[in-house]
Amino acid sequence: MTAVDVHAHFVPPAVLETLAAKGGELGVTLLEKAAGARCCRFDDGLEVRPFLPGLLDVGARLGEMDRQRVQRQILSVWTDIFGYGLDAAPCQTWHRILNDGIAELCAARPARFSWMASAPLVDDAAAARELERCVDGGAVGVIVTANVQGRNLGEVPLDEFWSACETLDVPVFVHPSLPQPLPRAEKFSLNQTCAYTMDTTLAVGSMILSGTLDRFPKLRLLLSHGGGNLPYLIGRFDRMHDAADRNATGDKAAEPPSAYLRRFLYDSILHSRNALLFLRELVGAERILLGGDAPFPPGDPDPLASLEQAGLDPETIDLIAVTNPRREYGLG
Repeated sequence: MTAVDVHAHFVPPAVLETLAAKGGELGVTLLEKAAGARCCRFDDGLEVRPFLPGLLDVGARLGEMDRQRVQRQILSVWTDIFGYGLDAAPCQTWHRILNDGIAELCAARPARFSWMASAPLVDDAAAARELERCVDGGAVGVIVTANVQGRNLGEVPLDEFWSACETLDVPVFVHPSLPQPLPRAEKFSLNQTCAYTMDTTLAVGSMILSGTLDRFPKLRLLLSHGGGNLPYLIGRFDRMHDAADRNATGDKAAEPPSAYLRRFLYDSILHSRNALLFLRELVGAERILLGGDAPFPPGDPDPLASLEQAGLDPETIDLIAVTNPRREYGLG
């Protein structure tokens, strides 16, 4: 059992304890709902859906990992509670609380968990300093949301943060965040199936076409959910890069978008044999890392089995589930 799952979320109980004691000072309130459910409400008016039990129960998580034959999860905090509607100072404090909580949880179980930091992206310099602090404290990567208060990631002024990511040489996990669905995505699980993947696609498209990846050529970006829609739409990206007036569109990319595909890493959460095989053909198995997305319904309940059922040979499965995650996250 040596597999490493790079896409797994958790909310440390210590964070909820802090919220209950003094969340109001930060602009974050812990609400008690029916049947013992709890959720967060932020002072900007955002109220997120209740915490799933699997976000809070370490024992249940370890049991599920054993069932999945996963030796280690690289944990990240649930992006819906990143609180980017807070003012800069309380947002910095909030992310310090989140990071200290996840660091403490992982330090208590070093054989099973590593962790990715989060950062207060509402302030470029503060985000860089928080990342530096967390890497000093044992973080093996950083998770960022695909948008910051509705702005595409590549359009937010984050050069100091990206520079810190390069200097520290940590993977940057790009994850969607849409705690309030668009009206068209409120029903039929369209937020999870369609809007989430488009959020990632918009983020990475904006980073390519804004020139961010040219300014920071050493950035290592891990794209959630198999890259969202990017692999399937890459020809359309290239066509518009060639055909559109770049002065009008703001396209600053030095190369066609498809030239950047093999710069990214991709998790394996696709729920489709054909989609996974297409991604492998497009970017190579060496760019794909095992992901499960615990504990959310769109996640893969048995990510290793999905690789096996796709007909991948044992060497390729070992590459995706063991070698690639350990290499990218410095796990030895």
